[in-house]
Amino acid sequence: MRYLTVEVKPNEGGAFHPLGDKLTEAPDIERRAIHHVELLADETVLLLAEASGSQERYEQIMAASPHVIDYLVAGDDRWMAVSQFVPTDEVRKALVLQQELFLVVDTPIRFTSEGHLEITYLGTENSFSKLFDYAGELDSMAFDIRNMGEYEADESSLSRMITTRQEEVLEAAVEVGYYTEPRKASLEEVGDAVGISPGTVGEHLRKVEERVFSEIVR
Repeated sequence: MRYLTVEVKPNEGGAFHPLGDKLTEAPDIERRAIHHVELLADETVLLLAEASGSQERYEQIMAASPHVIDYLVAGDDRWMAVSQFVPTDEVRKALVLQQELFLVVDTPIRFTSEGHLEITYLGTENSFSKLFDYAGELDSMAFDIRNMGEYEADESSLSRMITTRQEEVLEAAVEVGYYTEPRKASLEEVGDAVGISPGTVGEHLRKVEERVFSEIVR
């Protein structure tokens, strides 16, 4: 089995769903993660999501939305919300395709700082190929590959957050002492260990650090 991590983002002028658009636009609500999403038999969606900020504003948006059938909120600083709503046609088709291709979502689904979705799918090369065939037909959203590889059940989440090359550079940086205190190696020495320039090493490590720190402060 393989894994595929993608960033799903609305195309210019588009949105995943009018309801999600309203929640993303609310400055006093921070959407953090989706822990469960399911297409029900009546073709509505059941969603379990994590957020922080104003529950009152969240409830106002949900109560006013014509797409929402029901919702429930629980918790304090970081709260959980269960909702049932009517999906857009494209969202419904994507969830149907996920079922047909036997794709499994490795939850949670994360929200990026731009309000995009970061999703890790478990499946086969063939199922991933068909998923991207479908994604290419969408008008409202685009799929960008972040990472892909063999899935190991005991593999650390870090290994799936960064690319194979970034992991190789990170391992070399640790081994030569770039992250020790005091620092025992330079970017040039890390580059010599993996055969790339110091500038490219710095770029790889900055991307790794950005990914790791973004997870820590969620």
